[in-house]
This record gives sequence, structure tokens and C-alpha cells, in this order.
Amino acid sequence: MKPETSIQYLKGIGEARAKAFSRLGISTVRDLLLHFPRTLEDRSEIKTISDLMDGETVCVRGQLASDVRSYRARGRKSITQARISDGSSLMKVSWFNAPYIAKTLQSGSEFTFYGKAVYKGNFFEMTNPVVEPLTGQNKKTGRILPVYPATSGLSQDQIRNAAATALMELDSPLSDILPESIRKAYGFKTLMESLVDIHAPKSYEAFEAARCRFAFEELLVLQTGIRIIGDERKGFSATPIKNVKCIQDFAKSLPYELTSAQKRVINSICTDIQKNVPMNRLVQGDVGSGKTIVAAAAMYAAANSGYQAVLMAPTEILAVQHYRNLSKLFSPFGFETAMLCGGMSAPEKREAKKKIKDGTARIIVGTHALISDDTLFKNAALVITDEQHRFGVRQRLALTEKGINAHTLVMTATPIPRTLSLILYGDLDVSVIDELPPGRKPIETYSVGERKRKSAYEFVRKNIKDGRQAYIVCPLIEESEVLTAKAAVEYAENLKKNIFPDLSVEVMHGKLKAPERQEIMTRFSKGEINILVSTTVIEVGVDVPNATVMLIENAERFGLSQLHQLRGRIGRSSHDSYCLLFSQGGRIADERMKIMCETNDGFKISEKDLELRGPGEFFGIRQHGLPELKIANLSTDMQLLADAKKAAEDLLRLDPTLTSPMNSGLLNRVREKFLEVSENGILN
Repeated sequence: MKPETSIQYLKGIGEARAKAFSRLGISTVRDLLLHFPRTLEDRSEIKTISDLMDGETVCVRGQLASDVRSYRARGRKSITQARISDGSSLMKVSWFNAPYIAKTLQSGSEFTFYGKAVYKGNFFEMTNPVVEPLTGQNKKTGRILPVYPATSGLSQDQIRNAAATALMELDSPLSDILPESIRKAYGFKTLMESLVDIHAPKSYEAFEAARCRFAFEELLVLQTGIRIIGDERKGFSATPIKNVKCIQDFAKSLPYELTSAQKRVINSICTDIQKNVPMNRLVQGDVGSGKTIVAAAAMYAAANSGYQAVLMAPTEILAVQHYRNLSKLFSPFGFETAMLCGGMSAPEKREAKKKIKDGTARIIVGTHALISDDTLFKNAALVITDEQHRFGVRQRLALTEKGINAHTLVMTATPIPRTLSLILYGDLDVSVIDELPPGRKPIETYSVGERKRKSAYEFVRKNIKDGRQAYIVCPLIEESEVLTAKAAVEYAENLKKNIFPDLSVEVMHGKLKAPERQEIMTRFSKGEINILVSTTVIEVGVDVPNATVMLIENAERFGLSQLHQLRGRIGRSSHDSYCLLFSQGGRIADERMKIMCETNDGFKISEKDLELRGPGEFFGIRQHGLPELKIANLSTDMQLLADAKKAAEDLLRLDPTLTSPMNSGLLNRVREKFLEVSENGILN
């Protein structure tokens, strides 16, 4: 069987099960073998019943010591029970709604049972244990088993069996993209040896060695792609923006003093944009740190020098907010600001595009509409993307390529651990705004259980009575945006009718049309709405200083960094602000809520989030426009990431275009993963 063979032709799969595998992105034998386990389950330890410890999960071998009994309990649940003996003692085994087990258990045969042993009434008992007849080739017990990312309609056993069959029936090896020199230098086994060790590990050590090999490979592809993009950009030239001293006039026009951190970052930007080499700078700043005014200072320098400056936001709500704020900032200087968003009417779009094309608009704000083919700029010398993690690399480059040798500034309020950002954003210089403007008070955060719900609602009411406003983030439903919108509407209706009938409650979600969302936000900004029930569409950039209370439902379902982003919608004035986190509890959830209650420092939260959430989930590499990681863990694999970075640098120093035959596999994989990254150059 060849690696490119459709998975439906693998023994035991067929067309129907192949559809379930397709939901995991698996369509070929190669895809299946590169679908890596996320962890291991140790079923190798066999203990006698007399040596069991209460609560341990373990394997026990024994024979039936009683007849198998099946009956229906109250609630019509079927129960199958028996007692087994291993010669040292007896143990009770029970299964719910599994009558077929009775046919499996035969008197006189020996079986292995795997499950949690609980001591009850002078006997150990296992409920719903895995059971397998003792043979020379046990598949489910007496060994270490891989545990895979799964989906509905596919059990772990089905994925394990498919992977084992694929390894056994493969008659031609997968091509190894790791150059042999790199593989040997870092002590990794061959691809096929590593595939056996990860899908059928003989030990934890063998599994971990294979995992490290594949994680290194993923990170090498990531680092090679980033390095190639960075090297391609070094060949570009940029329009120098020389008149940076004018920013002093801009700063004097502000009704407040810039923080020292803002001044430091503005100085770095000024140094960059005066050069004929394109600026590629990432500005990280915690929520409320004043990134927008830093961007505005750079835009002012460009506009004052006769060029256009462009800012792209991920949502229309945020784009409209930027448009209003920048219009106020720049109108005293005579610079016209134009906005272009998908939700605008056709005449509005035509008018905006005309002003952008003929240069009437020096300051330009918009959404993805800015990168449409028919949007033409006169002389854009500076392009800025706000909330950079919401855009892919391709989108960021598409905006940059619209400019005439434009400088690029990308901003994010998602704090990334500094060591990680320096490696991930190898193509960008990194600046950090690590200081909040004076007058901002820390947000008091509390984790509350269901018993405190009535008190929490009363607390919201009290703050509204005092003249403030509140956000309530409705329960998170991950399955689909449609379901999330439906849940938000139903939740808001309940609040209107039963909890806050005397207050103005409105709901906002992603399925509303842009004008509807904007109309709701405008009313909320004016204070016409007391409580805004919302999905996470308010996560980024929404700024209503009078909103001082946020209540988040199902907080345990959000990542810490996302909770921090949501919380950042309040605390934007001198008023005391409060965030109430409703959580279902549990050890891990309690630990995460405790972190939120203890600190408002986004960088500390991001470090913990990275530690807790595992591979790819901290900020979802895809969100940052980079290929998704399947097996590398950005929390625990920092050394592998550093090794991969060095290996990529060494490879590209010796073979800058990766044209050597030994590097062709790596080049093809980089092209595949960064398919939409580069318009020109070796990635195409």
C-alpha cells in the first residue's frame, strides 16, 4: 500500500468510516501516519487483586469466579456483573448498557481487565473495565497505548487499529523531509523508525524520542519559512519618512502626557521609518497600554511627509472606532481620514476608494476590504495591522504590497512571552509597551460559583444604579457560530424577562450584520443600553469607558489570554471596575480562575496560559498566520524551538534557496505550509 492511497481502502475502514477520518483531516495513509498521538495510556502494569490500591487504574488478570449476571436497574439501564479471581482474591466487575460483554466472558478462560479499582464493601470493584481474552498478541491491555486526537464516530481503538494496519501494510516508505545531516547532528532516528516508536511505542522513552523528532521537524518547517520570508523582505527598499520631528507637535496636541514606554516605542519606530529599508516591527502592549496612539504618531509622521498611512482592523466595530478617534486626532491638522469596510453601501465604498486612490485621504482605516483588488492607494508609505493575531501572514503581506515600498507596523494586545516572540516572529523587530497610562485602576476580579449568581446579578444592578454599564459575556458554545448566536439571544431574553426587566438589555453576536452591530455599539457607547450581552465579538478593541462591570459565563471554557482580552474591555476609566467569572469548577478550572483573580499582568497570564494549554492552543499558531502545530508544544519544547531555529539558519546559510536535492523535501513542506505567504520568491 502506497502513502498516497486513500484511507478508505485500508482494511477495516471503508467509505463510511473514511468520512469520520476526514473530519480529522485524514484522507490518505500518509495523513493517518502523520496523525500523531497526543499522549500515552500505560496499561502495561499487571497487579494481583490482593496488591491493589484503592482508586488506582491498572490491569488485573483472572478467571470467572461466578456466573455472569445481566439485569435491568431502575431507569431501564442494563447492568452486566460478574466476579473474577486471580488466585489471590476476588474482584467484582460491572458494565452498564453493554450486554454483549456476557458473550465475551467464558468460564475457564483467562482475561485481562483494565480499569479503576475501587474498594467497596470488602471487595475491589471495576466499573466498565476494558476486557480482553489473554492471548499472545494482546492489543488493548498489558502494554502502552497511544491516545490520539479523535472525533465523533471514531473510537481510540479504531484509530489505533488503523494506524497499526497502515504501518504493517505500507510497502513503500514515506519520504523524510529532514536532511540526513540535520537528523544525525541532532541524534534523531529515521522517519520510519520514528513512526513505529510513536504509534506502537515499546517504552515512554521511545515515544518521547519519536515525539521530539516530529516536533523538531514541525518547528524546523516553521523556522525555515519565517526565515525565508524575512530574507525576501531584506531585498526590498522602502520610502524613507524623514520628517519625524513633527511627532513632537502631535504629542503636544494630546490632552495627556505619553508614557515613557510609549515614547520609547515611538522613538524605535521613528528610527526605522527614516531608513530606506522596510520597517517590520511588532508592537506588543497589554490591553489599555495605549498602542493606538503610538500607531497614530507614526501615521502623523507619514501624513505630514505627504504620504498615506493605512490601518487595517479585524472587525468593523474596531475599524469604526479607530476611524472616529483618528478623525478627531487628525482633523485639526487638516488631514482627511477615510474608512473602507465591507458593510458600507456601494456609494460609500466608491467615494472612499476614490479618496484613497487620488490621495485626498492621507489617513485610511478599514477592514479586509482594504486588500481587495480594486482598492488602489496613491502613495501608502506606512501600513499598520491592529490585533495582528487575527490576520494571516498572507493578509498582512497583501496590505503591505498595496503600498509603495511601505513600512509595516503590526500591533497586538495578546501578550506573548518575550523569548517565544523573538523566535516566532523572526521576521519582525519586537517592541513592548510595558506600562499603563496613569489613572488606570487594576480590575478587581472574582471567581464565583452558581450559589452566588443572585448576588452577582444584584452587584451588576448596583453598579448600573450608580451610573455605570455592564457587559455580560454569554456561554461559550464551540460547535458553531450559529449555535453561539442562538445561545446569546436566548440568554439575553431570559435576562430581559426575568432578571433585569427594568433595565435596557441588548444582545450582540457575530451573526448580526455589521450595521446592526455598529448601531448597538453606538447606543451602548452613548449610555442608552445598560447591559450588553455579547459573544466574544467584543474581545478586541471595544472601548466604552463607562462600562465597569463584566460578568463572564462558562469562564473555564476560555483560555486565560482570551479571558484577559475580554476583561480588558473594562477598566478604561478612573472608575473602579470589576470582573466576575462564573466557572463550573474542577481542579484545573479553579487554578486558572485563581490566576485571573491574582494578576492583571497580561504577560504573566500569557506565560501561565502557555504552560497550561499545551500544543497549538495557547494562541493557536493559525491565529498568528503561521502553520498550525500538531505535535510541538510551545510550553515544553522551547529548546527544540531554539535548535530548529539554529538548524534553519545553518541550512539557509549553506543553501539559501534550498535547491540542493537533500533539501528538496524540506522546501516542498515549507511551500505547502506557507502556501499563501509569498507572492514572489522561493516559496512559490
